[in-house]
Amino acid sequence: MARRVQVPEGRPPSGSPAATLAPPMETALLLDLTTPREGAWRTALERSGVHLGAASDRNKLVHCTIDDGRGQLVCLAPGATGELLSALSCWNGEPPLSVLLLTPPGQVDAALLPALVAAGVHHWQALQPDAAGEIAAAQVEAALVMAQARHAHDRALRLTAARAQEQLDERKWVDRAKGVLMTARGLDEDEAFRLLRGAAMSVNLRIGEVSRAVFEAARWADAMNRAGQLRMLSQRLVRLAAQRLLRIDTRDAATQVVLSRQRARDNLDMLAAQCAGTVAAPACTRAATCWDVLSQAMQGPRVAAADLRRIDAAATRMLDAAEALTDALQEAAGRRALHIVNQCGRQRMRAQRIAKQCLLDAAHPEGAEPRPRHDALLESFELALVELEQAPLSSPAIRATLVHVRDEWLRLLGGLRAADTADGRRMLVQASEAILERLDTLTAAYEHSLQVIMA
Repeated sequence: MARRVQVPEGRPPSGSPAATLAPPMETALLLDLTTPREGAWRTALERSGVHLGAASDRNKLVHCTIDDGRGQLVCLAPGATGELLSALSCWNGEPPLSVLLLTPPGQVDAALLPALVAAGVHHWQALQPDAAGEIAAAQVEAALVMAQARHAHDRALRLTAARAQEQLDERKWVDRAKGVLMTARGLDEDEAFRLLRGAAMSVNLRIGEVSRAVFEAARWADAMNRAGQLRMLSQRLVRLAAQRLLRIDTRDAATQVVLSRQRARDNLDMLAAQCAGTVAAPACTRAATCWDVLSQAMQGPRVAAADLRRIDAAATRMLDAAEALTDALQEAAGRRALHIVNQCGRQRMRAQRIAKQCLLDAAHPEGAEPRPRHDALLESFELALVELEQAPLSSPAIRATLVHVRDEWLRLLGGLRAADTADGRRMLVQASEAILERLDTLTAAYEHSLQVIMA
């Protein structure tokens, strides 16, 4: 009894090589009924176990089945070689079933054979009715077997190639992940591999999958750190401009301006590559645009006092754009562990912003910021510092760095209290730079911690 099977409409869903190359369950017979002895063809096919469905229109494909349940057959109407290629195109040369083309002699142009093979035809057989007008069923059966054997051979080759590619990919990700761990944690190669293997066993995943996740986590953590630096740099540049205007360590400030601008440009270039094709791409583009405006506003050897507020407004827009970028990166990464990297990076910005506002107030006492705004920023820094001190993600190096940050924070507060004097402002500037240096170290420590990398 013939069993109807739906003809496939496309390729199987993408997935692992094993899923893509699942054992074939169907055979396709592509039959060109161009002979006037159509009855002979039908008789030979039925004797071979093939059942042809009725075709209401000779210009359409005729649907057929094999009565042992091997699958769907597709028969072509006269002169439909183009339809044959079109019907196979959905599989991109890798049909999930064997494909056989039967024709009378001379009905297929030899020049089309490479295209037919590339489209997925496994065998072509030209069959001629004998003097009695019959076609031997044995010829059809032999052609069917040949098509199935070649399809099985092709499938085995594809499966072998897919497994080899999978092994190469796995080795690539393992090598990259080992490099991350060796650099971030100071491990040797064997220690890094044992760590990856243990992690893979603990979560019941292939070591290649774990290695890829480790490498990508490191990349997202680095991107989060760099985006956080953009927030800080937007405020630092304004602080440096005000610092030079107030003649506080002017030579060092000029050097830091150049380094800060280069650092921002390098970070934006790296982030553009990291964010390409992700949900963070629009936020990265906006941050780059805001940076160009801020950088242009600071052109020239020295900034005039009248320009400070305009530059600060551009820096605020840059800050907002960088803040949106860090949020977008955390969403794109999908890793909650990056919160600690983001929070620590935000502290760098707060320290620079506090110093910036104080120096701007000194440069323009008539337009000084209201005291509540200063207090809110100080409170935010203190609360975040306590959060970092109490965070479970810690190590001896992290705890020691947090102690230094706390010491410099107290020195910055002392500078704020004496900000109406030159010595107080100098103390404020020096403390903000010391905090920045310590927080850079701390952010890198969080970025390279096993909890973040292996999350």
